[in-house]
Amino acid sequence: MQKEPISAYGYEKLTQELNDLITVQRPETVKEIDIARSHGDLKENAEYHAAKEKLAFIEARIAELNDLASKVQIVDPSKLKHDRVMFGSTVVLEELDSGEEIEYTIVGAYESNPEHGLISFNSPMARALMGKEEGDEVTIKLPGKEETFEIVKIYYKGSESEK
Repeated sequence: MQKEPISAYGYEKLTQELNDLITVQRPETVKEIDIARSHGDLKENAEYHAAKEKLAFIEARIAELNDLASKVQIVDPSKLKHDRVMFGSTVVLEELDSGEEIEYTIVGAYESNPEHGLISFNSPMARALMGKEEGDEVTIKLPGKEETFEIVKIYYKGSESEK
């Protein structure tokens, strides 16, 4: 089984979510089911059915997070040399046609949030960037188009990217 990289911050978030689901949300939902059950006829009891659906969602999320936690390997990107694009690198790219600059930090799948500039190391863009150096041009296949970027800067952003 191949391990997926995750930052210490990402792993902490993962374990906090898992702990909240197990120790807070699941017990509260079980109580909701018991209360709804005490209201009588279960066939027409919307509260009961909603609580059962919520519990099923919580159980599925717990299973998903447990599976993910078993597959991750904590990587400290601050200890890596960021002369090439790698896990934890922040990359400033210039789109060659428009001159527009964008910045992405390469993170684990669980930590990915493209709207905040955090892209998964498994994404097509990150895979195309991995191993490249400043000044390299990279053509990336994006949905419906190809774009060519120049790597302007590669650096480690630190805990700023972990928020």
